[in-house]
Amino acid sequence: MESEAFWLYDLVGEDIAFWIGYLTNGKHLNWYASFRFTIMAAVFGAILALVFGLLGAMAKASRFAPLRAVGSVYVGMVRGIPDVLFFLFFPLAFEQAVEWVLAMQVCTPESIAATQAKWPPCREANWLLTTNQYLILACVSLGIIYGAFTANVIHGAMRAVPKGQLEAARAYGMSDFQVLTRIHVRQMWVYALPGLSNVWMLLIKATSLLSLLQVADIVWWAGQLGSPNFLPQAGLVHGDWRWAYYIALFVFYILVTLLSEKAFNRLNLWARRGMPEEG
Repeated sequence: MESEAFWLYDLVGEDIAFWIGYLTNGKHLNWYASFRFTIMAAVFGAILALVFGLLGAMAKASRFAPLRAVGSVYVGMVRGIPDVLFFLFFPLAFEQAVEWVLAMQVCTPESIAATQAKWPPCREANWLLTTNQYLILACVSLGIIYGAFTANVIHGAMRAVPKGQLEAARAYGMSDFQVLTRIHVRQMWVYALPGLSNVWMLLIKATSLLSLLQVADIVWWAGQLGSPNFLPQAGLVHGDWRWAYYIALFVFYILVTLLSEKAFNRLNLWARRGMPEEG
């Protein structure tokens, strides 16, 4: 190992070899691996947001008044609640609901009396979540939050489709299902994609909240790695370098934004295929 280290020092120089060793140590490898949490939360959160958005838009446009009320309450309430508050509330409420169900099954009066803390009622009902389980709750939370925004975008896009084209399709003998799938939904995406791209950007930014759910994400690791590092045997290894790690995160999110814009431009071209050019 020492001969390999000296070989690296001779090849690239002492300064570069130091940075190679520093940026490839165990903590940095964990930081690089944590990028998968951000990507997974964004992708699966977006899929769930689209599902909740379609369901919410269908509920808002329903002819059934109670269902329409449910859709309107969902969209209005979730959009009005701060993202951080809802992001913390839903996983906590779900976790305590599961513990309450477990407590009804496994807790005895003796175990409840022996428990000093008020929650959970007994030690046996304590549900210790893993990182993957917290990540799943984070994805569901993102889906619920941004599903409300997606529902509003899709609902507006559905109403933006010219009614004359829908009436023309019915005049040609198309059924209501054919009009919905071949004409209405087909043209709805043209009006929805610009708004959906904004929702996607907001969801990407919200992935920085994963550390609030005890997920060691890229923001958490950046704060840990950039903090002043002092070792008794070596002294101060480095000062406060958090600014450098946060700049790296800025670059990462900017790159994600640029790639997302290109992807949505392609989707827009796909949605407009076969349709006349504007202006």
